[in-house]
Amino acid sequence: MSVSLRAGESQEQLLKRWRKEVAKSGVLKAARKKRWFISKSEKRRLAKARAIRKARRKRNRANSRRRRRR
Repeated sequence: MSVSLRAGESQEQLLKRWRKEVAKSGVLKAARKKRWFISKSEKRRLAKARAIRKARRKRNRANSRRRRRR
């Protein structure tokens, strides 16, 4: 990933822009994810837990919106 210094841009702004691009590309996220080996069964278990949390959040948001309307 390369970012060149723009005219009138400080080093801090350049670094901030670089960090933003790295985060957006997902390079660090992928590297952190592959840091340790995760078996297929563990991946399935984590995906199931994530889906349950997501459904619970969705249900809670819907219920909280319903309460506000009353």
